[in-house]
Amino acid sequence: MDKPSIKAPGLKFRPRSGSWAAYWVPSPEAVRRGYPSGSATLTQYIAAPEMLVDACSRLQSDMLAWLDGLRRDPLAFDGTIGGVLRIYQKHEDSPFHALKPGSRKPYVVYLRLLEQEVGDHRIEGLTGLQVKRWHAGWAQEGARPAAAKMRIAVLKAALTFCIVAGHRSCRALRDDISELRLPAIRSRSLVATADQVRQAIAAAHALGRPSLALCYAVQFETALRQWDAAGQWYPIEDAILCPVVHGRHKWAGLEWRHISEDLVLRYVPSKTKEKTGVEVVIDLRLCPMVLDELARVPGDARSGPLIVNEVTGLPYTDPQFNWTWKKVRLQAGLPTELWSRDLRASAVTEGRGGGAQTDDAAKVAGHTRPRTTADIYDRERLEAHRRFATARLGRRGPKPAV
Repeated sequence: MDKPSIKAPGLKFRPRSGSWAAYWVPSPEAVRRGYPSGSATLTQYIAAPEMLVDACSRLQSDMLAWLDGLRRDPLAFDGTIGGVLRIYQKHEDSPFHALKPGSRKPYVVYLRLLEQEVGDHRIEGLTGLQVKRWHAGWAQEGARPAAAKMRIAVLKAALTFCIVAGHRSCRALRDDISELRLPAIRSRSLVATADQVRQAIAAAHALGRPSLALCYAVQFETALRQWDAAGQWYPIEDAILCPVVHGRHKWAGLEWRHISEDLVLRYVPSKTKEKTGVEVVIDLRLCPMVLDELARVPGDARSGPLIVNEVTGLPYTDPQFNWTWKKVRLQAGLPTELWSRDLRASAVTEGRGGGAQTDDAAKVAGHTRPRTTADIYDRERLEAHRRFATARLGRRGPKPAV
């Protein structure tokens, strides 16, 4: 396919799989002076040259204004979607700053995309129907429903905060969006069997990643979330107390100190720590995969974070963990659609399939309210886990020979 002949300030074309991708690129001078916005993807406008030229012109004008010293006050509401998004990110009281690292990352990505795609639209001229048309375009005819849903969620969150911050004109659009009936996304149904988890554990060992083998065992046997088992890295300025500090970030997650001498794990998941304070209590003696992996760890290595990257000597970052999971999944021959995060749902599915009561499964997953006293609360959760684990083990056949 021939390269498009469209001309516009800052417009660049790059070949891509038999077609062309369009980008607006800031000038070298702007980049050199620290212009805060990078390249903008405009491929969606290639079939509409006028819209492509208009998008480039707007981006170019914004860059030139910045170069002339006309920097925007990030908290000044200019009546546009872009203004809403900036206030949501920059205001010191915005709930954006309370997002956990795992949630903040996609928010940052989609805030940037929304700024590029619809940031210049004025709030007062928008209706729910326009947003519905945006959603259809973002979903790409059903090919990317999750991406479309996430954009809507981020946009609603930003509009809601701006309403609270006193910008009442945002209410009508936020309420219109709330009334939309958008296509639902199918819930994930893929689960891993105990044999598949054993395959993942074996693959992790084959790749020289025993710590990940332990992590997968913990995720599956205890039903802890991935970001609790492996931990999370937070910005250094975050208020959370963390035992590990490295550069401008600090880490919190499952540590060896959370496992008692009698192999009972007690841990308050990050998702409930600031809300209900619900603690999960797990009898690891009924978690054979975890016991096998714990037996491999020498006594002098049982301190600090439970899961440590063998290459860096520090807990895994999200990109490191996800990249290594793909290698493990390939090595183990597991479905490419299977996520490491699916191990938690797989644990609950196995327990319920083995006859575990819903209340026990909820306690193990950390979903119930705190009880009246800590002593009763602990005993209930420990017995709940024992019943839950016994139901799961009854579903498994004999352990295969290694």
